[in-house]
Amino acid sequence: MKNKRPQKSDEVRDKALEIIWTVFEKGAYANLQLEKNLRSTQLSVNDRRLTTELVNGTVRMSKHLDWVLNLFLKKSLEHQNPWVRNILRLALYQIMFMDKIPPYASINTAVNQTAARTGSGLTGMVNGVLRNIDRNSDNISYPSHNSDTVAYLAVYYSHPEWLVKQWLEEYGYEQTIVMLRYNNLPAAITLRCNRLKTNPDELIEKLAGEAIETRRCENQPWAVQILKFDKILTGSMPFQQGWFYIQDTASMFAAPILQPEPHQLVYDLCCGLGGKTTHMGEYMQNQGKIKAIDLYQHKIDLLVHNSERLGISIIEAIAADILALDTNRMEKAPRVMLDAPCSGLGVLNRRADARWRKSYQEIEDLIEIQKCLLNQAALLVEPGGLLLYSTCTINRAENEDRIKCFLQAHPEFGLEGFEPALADLPLPADERESVATGMFNLLPGRYGTNGMFYALMRRN
Repeated sequence: MKNKRPQKSDEVRDKALEIIWTVFEKGAYANLQLEKNLRSTQLSVNDRRLTTELVNGTVRMSKHLDWVLNLFLKKSLEHQNPWVRNILRLALYQIMFMDKIPPYASINTAVNQTAARTGSGLTGMVNGVLRNIDRNSDNISYPSHNSDTVAYLAVYYSHPEWLVKQWLEEYGYEQTIVMLRYNNLPAAITLRCNRLKTNPDELIEKLAGEAIETRRCENQPWAVQILKFDKILTGSMPFQQGWFYIQDTASMFAAPILQPEPHQLVYDLCCGLGGKTTHMGEYMQNQGKIKAIDLYQHKIDLLVHNSERLGISIIEAIAADILALDTNRMEKAPRVMLDAPCSGLGVLNRRADARWRKSYQEIEDLIEIQKCLLNQAALLVEPGGLLLYSTCTINRAENEDRIKCFLQAHPEFGLEGFEPALADLPLPADERESVATGMFNLLPGRYGTNGMFYALMRRN
């Protein structure tokens, strides 16, 4: 008797399981494994999207999932067969957090996956544990919210305890809850309209013609959010013709804050793939010169490709160690941007496994690098010029504290307000005051965006 052909849903879950196993058991990065596996697959756009949600959701919520599983397992999850461990995580994520998938379907798939990966000996345990959790889903106990708030929040919202503790101390309970919840939402897909070629309304119309449903972002006049799509975005005509760049909305504030002007020289240090670089090119109407520098050649290569697609020709992309630059031989510029390497605590929503890879020691090491990079960037600013320091973290030691130390060591610089650049944000009084003095700590979820920090300084 021939085996029945597996259903497409099982193909998706099998693909998700393979990626999850590689992330947890081999230490692979979730985003890189997704990209690698989906690049070679024949799955539809919807099935790719489901695979992505299954992987990112399971990895993101793993602390919560592991807590619940250990309540119902006789032998702790840590001591289970590695395949069974991850089959249970994947199935439980669907049962607890994906309402559109009936529990029986997730459980049946988990049993079949267990049989395929380990034989039939463990299928009964997997089936029993998952059905027991499903029956008792309303009676699951968590750490006490009253006696151990940090432990409760860390487990329930699936974040490291050290991070929850830090946020409670720095931002208070209510804002911490906002950030924890936001970090667990699926990441939005936003597009920056290339105003050298089109406008948001025209872009929305063109995308609609390719069955890509979008809407304008409330707090970003040049941004469009994807609501629904049934084809790969990079295969659309507007993408291929350079009408948009896929970019997080929080990072779109950099160019309006720095305000580069046509015909100016601009340095973009630690430029990465060029999201902020190309946005500045648009602001400059593709006139002038942007020297974009990054340590990694593969990022520079992608920046060049992105610039060509967008029709921006003023970017000189350079692979170099910024700390090794001979700034005495370099022309000084009226605009310099440093997008410093950081802990990334503001973009945990976008990187499912990032929260599990951070540590105090890593942050300490980054602070020293940030200090050296800021000192180097300062040497490239001409008198009267502006220096923008940005990170995608909300850690004060890397942000406000770093700027205070820099200004103490460099009295020739002072903070510069940039309220007009954020005119579309409904800032409360305390944030408006901070922006007026030259710093903005954009917290995750407050305006429906990821977290970013900006500090604008002028050389006297």
